[in-house]
Amino acid sequence: MTPPDPPTAQTAMPVTPSLAPVEAGTAQTIPATVASTAPYKNKFTAFFKKNWVVTAIAFAVLVIAVVLWLKLKPSGPGVGFVSGNGRVEATEIDIATKLAGRVQGIMVNEGDFVQAGQTLAQMQVDVLDAQRDAARAQSQQAITSVASAEAQVVARQSDTVAAQATVAQRQAELDAAQRRFSRTKTLSTNGVATLQELDDDRASLHGTEAAVTAAQAQVTAAQAAIKAAQAQVVGANSAVTASKATVASIEADIADSQLKSPRDGRVQYRVAQPGEVLAPGGKVLNLVDLGDVYLTFFLPETAVGKVALGSEVRVILDAAPQYVIPAQVSYVATVAQFTPKTVETASERQKLMFRVKAQFGRELLQKNLKLVKTGLPGVAWLKLDAKAKWPANLAIKVPE
Repeated sequence: MTPPDPPTAQTAMPVTPSLAPVEAGTAQTIPATVASTAPYKNKFTAFFKKNWVVTAIAFAVLVIAVVLWLKLKPSGPGVGFVSGNGRVEATEIDIATKLAGRVQGIMVNEGDFVQAGQTLAQMQVDVLDAQRDAARAQSQQAITSVASAEAQVVARQSDTVAAQATVAQRQAELDAAQRRFSRTKTLSTNGVATLQELDDDRASLHGTEAAVTAAQAQVTAAQAAIKAAQAQVVGANSAVTASKATVASIEADIADSQLKSPRDGRVQYRVAQPGEVLAPGGKVLNLVDLGDVYLTFFLPETAVGKVALGSEVRVILDAAPQYVIPAQVSYVATVAQFTPKTVETASERQKLMFRVKAQFGRELLQKNLKLVKTGLPGVAWLKLDAKAKWPANLAIKVPE
């Protein structure tokens, strides 16, 4: 093997400082790189030692300037305005079944837009169909009972007419008996008629009177029978009405088994699935009314007293800071509450806040229906001074 060449001036070997103590009278070799930077370090150290007061003052001035800038920089449109953080919310509607039953089918999916009156889901109605058929049969039976009762009324009326004719016949017989008895009595007084004939005519008269009374009683009974038959007609008609009401009630339950949308909106959740059995009031879908959207935010007690219903609001959403959306104050809470955990306030000392709702215009919502999202955070700006003008950065700017 050939031994390596000794180092030359161009390729000087790196020198590692030795940790061994240096003997007295022996000069220590300093690396070239350290020797080259030593003069600059010495100059900087000397300058800092001589001018440390000036350096400290300059640093303090810089810190004070930064603090003042942070405190005095504009954080909003200025005096006369107030803001509150909140989230976009909308009216939610639960589509639920009125009766217990099995979900037969759901016609919409999450995110679908629906219209008022649109069928969203269908419950099974097999049992209701059977109940409706039974109620219809009972209704027909009640109608037949009405016809039978009316026929009974006619029959009783005929009996009454016959009884009245009998009364007339008996009264004629009574008149004849009275006349005969009167003649027999005169003849008996004159000795022409015997006492036996007089007794026979008197008995005939009494029998005829009894027959008239009996005939009149038959008329009264026939009239009572008419009233009873008429009452049966009323009862039969009531049964018809009740049976028809039962049919209508079952048909209403069948119609309610078609779960329809009460208003225009968007499906937010499918709570149930086809085939599931639900109790009365069981939720099937959850809708969001996109025509009733608002931003709920909170204001401190020092500002909420100056806010009136209908006040103009400018909303900037975190998801779309390039837009300034107009709104109006539609609700101001009358009772203060503690600040919710999800809301940050400018002053941590103000713990009591009032809930405020800023309603978005329905026309604006309809124009941007597909862009409406609930749950988005944003900032609502209000004017506390009616004379104040909206700054340029809060000028209304909505999606085209």
